[in-house]
Amino acid sequence: MPSSEVLGVYRALLLDMDGTLVNSDAVVERVWRRWAAENGVDADEVLRIAHGRQGHVTMAEVFPDRPAEVNYAENAALLAQETADTEGIVPVPGAAALLASLADLPHALVTSADIGLADARMTAAGLRMPQVRITAENVSASKPDPEGFLKGAAELGFSPADCLALEDSGAGIAAALAAGMAVLGVGERAAQYGPTAYVPDLARVGVEALPDGSGIRVSLSR
Repeated sequence: MPSSEVLGVYRALLLDMDGTLVNSDAVVERVWRRWAAENGVDADEVLRIAHGRQGHVTMAEVFPDRPAEVNYAENAALLAQETADTEGIVPVPGAAALLASLADLPHALVTSADIGLADARMTAAGLRMPQVRITAENVSASKPDPEGFLKGAAELGFSPADCLALEDSGAGIAAALAAGMAVLGVGERAAQYGPTAYVPDLARVGVEALPDGSGIRVSLSR
């Protein structure tokens, strides 16, 4: 049996989707490389900043002088492409088991995707959609702004300091830390962005309710 250590006890878990629950890298690569080619920019540089953000925010960073309405229009087109393209989408190892363990415990999805894209990717990965979810429609600012995580905590009725966020991207980790939460980094990308702790995938994460119902104990296997 692998050894495990307790990361902490929290009142609720806030889960990012892409890269945390769902491996959608194949789709993200296809869509953004096509956009980069159409716009004559370095695809690797675009992908370096694209993970975890709403698309129009990435576009604004690549083209800071371009009108916002152009970015929003192109983002809508990209969202349609991403929603229709589910080839290669798979669950992150351990995602289904983690969601099953959280079924009766306070948790929420906090994603930069809109609800259509979130539904498409969670369905393609065969994962249960959390009842509470904060999507692009629910926020006025994209990650790395903390708004999504703050709204997720509020929706569940807990203070940010009582929540643990699970994230994979630099933008997402920065957003959760800015919200005042501990952050468990998931996957290769996460380690470089300073999360509170790190695991290669969700198969290393165990959750259980405390016997008195006062919180959720989160353990990491090694």
